[in-house]
Amino acid sequence: MKNNSKTISELILQTQGIDLSKYEETFLNKAVQKRMKETFCQSETAYYTYLEQSHIESEIFIHSLEISYTEFFRNTLTFSVLEKILIPSLVLRKAKSKRNEIRIWSAACAAGQETYSLAMLFKEYSTFHGERINFRIFATDQSETQIEDAQSGEYPESALNNLNLRRVKHWFTRHGDTYSVKPEIKESIDFSVFDLLSDQFSCPPTSIFGDFDLIVCANLLFYYKHEYQQKIIQKGINCLSENGYLITGETEREILTKTGLHEVYPHTGIFQV
Repeated sequence: MKNNSKTISELILQTQGIDLSKYEETFLNKAVQKRMKETFCQSETAYYTYLEQSHIESEIFIHSLEISYTEFFRNTLTFSVLEKILIPSLVLRKAKSKRNEIRIWSAACAAGQETYSLAMLFKEYSTFHGERINFRIFATDQSETQIEDAQSGEYPESALNNLNLRRVKHWFTRHGDTYSVKPEIKESIDFSVFDLLSDQFSCPPTSIFGDFDLIVCANLLFYYKHEYQQKIIQKGINCLSENGYLITGETEREILTKTGLHEVYPHTGIFQV
């Protein structure tokens, strides 16, 4: 960040006890510029003064750093490979193993669209093949507010743009302008608050022992500096089962490629150790 923005980071650390050094410089700078515009501050110095005087603005600024943007079936190529190749492969593999539960970690799930997209694919595979698929999705986010939104599973019509009409009718109940995820799709999902950068836990405590067949941590890494990207990636690797898959956003593939991971399906962001 610029010099004044560094001072803003120091102020937030001093007054809120929150370290902003993990965030990528461009992301932080854009957050400052956005808040400056919304608070009618003409300079970063003026915004610093406003932050210093307003505890409420400090909380609003910190909240603005929550990485909350997501969509249903975002990264269409990746979800297509998941549906047509990866899920059938996982089901076949589990049928031959002693532990037949497929374990998925939806890391940084935000308001839940990614998590419910994954659940739809597994449920639809189960219905199409006429067999019950034993799967469990552990969905986490560092924001308690985001987790509450994800658990509610309620979305405006505009949030369903990536869903075809069949999925909307099958998996949602309409209440005026709001669409609610049906209870049956929530049955195999555990939502919990979890900080990917925490040193206390290597995997979500709700999962007990990790050992995930599939970890989706997409469209998150580019918000962080390199050393924190690597910390998140390594945490994911440590939590994978043997031959498990780590999935990132299609625009973040290069970050994982540089760590030596093998991209199983080109241009998808689907990797194995």
